[in-house]
Amino acid sequence: MYTDRSLATLLSALRSGSDEQAVSRLLDSATTLLTLLSNPLNVTLLTSQLLSAPSIWQRPDGLRTTIRILSIFNSAAIRLVQSEDLPDKNVSFGPQRGLGREEWAIAVVKGADDRSPRWRHLCVLAGLLIGFEGQGKHNISTSLRRKLGNATVKAVNLALQEGEPGNELAGNSIAVMLGHVFDLLSGSEKMNLNNNLLLPILTHAPFFSKEGLQYGYYLSAIDSDVVQKGAMKFDWSMKSSTYVQLQRITTGPLIASLGSLSRLTAFCVDNVPDVDLLSNMVVDLSVFTRSLCVQWRQNKLSEIDITEESMYLSEDSLRTTIPSLWRVLKSTMFAVVITLRSLLGRVLGDNRMPANGAPVMAIQTLQILRDLYFISSRLGANAFSQYTFVFLTAIDILSKFSVQAEAFLGEIRPSSTSSIPQHPLDRCLDLYFLNTAEHFTTVLSPELNEKLLIGAATPYLGLGSDQRLLEIFESAHSVMLAVLSAPQNPDLLAKHIHPYLDILFRVFPQNLSARQFRMAIKTLIRISSPPSLISEKQPLLPSIILELVRIRLETASPAQVQQNAGPPAPSLSETEPKFSEQHPVLEQSVLVFTLIDALPFLPIDQLEDWLPIVAESLNSIKDANQLHMCRQRFWDVLSNGEMDVDRANLCVAWWGTGGGKDLVLFGRDLQAEGPFMSGALGEASRL
Repeated sequence: MYTDRSLATLLSALRSGSDEQAVSRLLDSATTLLTLLSNPLNVTLLTSQLLSAPSIWQRPDGLRTTIRILSIFNSAAIRLVQSEDLPDKNVSFGPQRGLGREEWAIAVVKGADDRSPRWRHLCVLAGLLIGFEGQGKHNISTSLRRKLGNATVKAVNLALQEGEPGNELAGNSIAVMLGHVFDLLSGSEKMNLNNNLLLPILTHAPFFSKEGLQYGYYLSAIDSDVVQKGAMKFDWSMKSSTYVQLQRITTGPLIASLGSLSRLTAFCVDNVPDVDLLSNMVVDLSVFTRSLCVQWRQNKLSEIDITEESMYLSEDSLRTTIPSLWRVLKSTMFAVVITLRSLLGRVLGDNRMPANGAPVMAIQTLQILRDLYFISSRLGANAFSQYTFVFLTAIDILSKFSVQAEAFLGEIRPSSTSSIPQHPLDRCLDLYFLNTAEHFTTVLSPELNEKLLIGAATPYLGLGSDQRLLEIFESAHSVMLAVLSAPQNPDLLAKHIHPYLDILFRVFPQNLSARQFRMAIKTLIRISSPPSLISEKQPLLPSIILELVRIRLETASPAQVQQNAGPPAPSLSETEPKFSEQHPVLEQSVLVFTLIDALPFLPIDQLEDWLPIVAESLNSIKDANQLHMCRQRFWDVLSNGEMDVDRANLCVAWWGTGGGKDLVLFGRDLQAEGPFMSGALGEASRL
């Protein structure tokens, strides 16, 4: 009798359109009531009313209403399972319970009838699946689970086919609820989804809808609430309307489930039959990320470099509001990148994709990553493996199309190659250009290498002392080395190697890290030695470079130098020796290491001259630990395979009968003066 009266009261309130607060209070009892009803017809009736009642759906609170109805059935399923597991002596459920879980589930599903649109049926089906099968549990039979899964897929497809133009809530609800149950569906059930209709919904819901990221417009709105506090500090208050809006976006069903939605979107991208939809999707993503970048520029926060945030932002902002904003932005970037990963997988492995579409897809992908670079650069380009895959794969695809690659780089080149931008976002985009263009040096003509790449890198080459420019400084050096190393650029090498050497010696060690200096000199030695074309015109260039290092050694400071000025550029960290990075080093030691690193790349005739010179340079180091490190590195170069066969033979002879061992270990002053017969005793011997 109690349940009948409660049911009647709830149904009356739902039908009469009572005020929202009254209905909200009654809905709290719906979960318990669903589990207590013993008549399956009443269960079906209550379900039907929950899905169609005007008091609920005429003025819905967006997705929160959808999720609340879903949670009613989810909680009811969980509570029903728990009640069946209770001992019979429990008076709360035992005596009143009359329906088994499968009979009850069937009665609930029957309530998803024609009185409500198809998309609302997902509240029931998804709720039951999560309640019975969520978190790795198996609380229903395989047959019923299969029926629920098939019914869920059928409801999704029918809802997509019916469509409701202008009803954003319907599309958002389909996306969110399917995202919640996607992992609970079997492989065959997933393959029955209508991906052609589903993909546009999944693209629109998180990025463009009012309950999603709204084209990124929330970023520019924040600007009005960032106010000056004190002489130099800016504050974005937790009480501001824009922060409240950000919190609402963050806790909303769409953004809260962005991870599951991105995996669902990636599945659709992998399996959508209509490849034209992939072109539409990447265009939509380009529109969104471009808007996001533009909105960020209109925010005062974008004018503060990451290295200066502690100087210009208030403590409350640094501790609360700013981290909340970056969490949303990082989640956004992850979702976009995961989708792009699947897109490039289709480009690489699907012969249904148009051949002429590959460079277009690659360019659009790189443009999207460029617009997101103000986010990804904050994490570090290599911090996210999916990002690295997408970035390098797009570059590999575009590298096969030189004309399109040149056009793309011309489009994203820095606006000015004669000065450094003042705005941090512009410097960030310059960094993206350099990191991207570095991979195209072998594709571009020498003229474009000089015009685009060297022109963009030159302003940054000598500015490593500015903490704001540290990463872009190293990237500029990487680009210079990549351009000079490209096989089609011997004339550029001859033209720029001497000015670049001047820059290297001018900025080391104050602005240039030990790692960067060593790698730069080693690279220049390698590309100026045979079979390089420049070696025919300037055969002594490798020795000239090493002589500059040796002369610098004579006046080197005994002070310690930094080994890494910033995050290592990818092209400079692949073959860099790791031995000395474990200890602080002196400027003298770095220069000696540089001489040693260059030995495997010297022409053989010059190697024979430089072996004793480098050995003598070792003994100019007075610090015992540093000397030991240099000797160990020298031995490693001679013995660990860095030399080719001819050079190795020369080194063996020099080390054994040429006096190299004594020169390295004792120096020239302690060598026994000769000549003596092999095996003879020196004058200082006591024997």
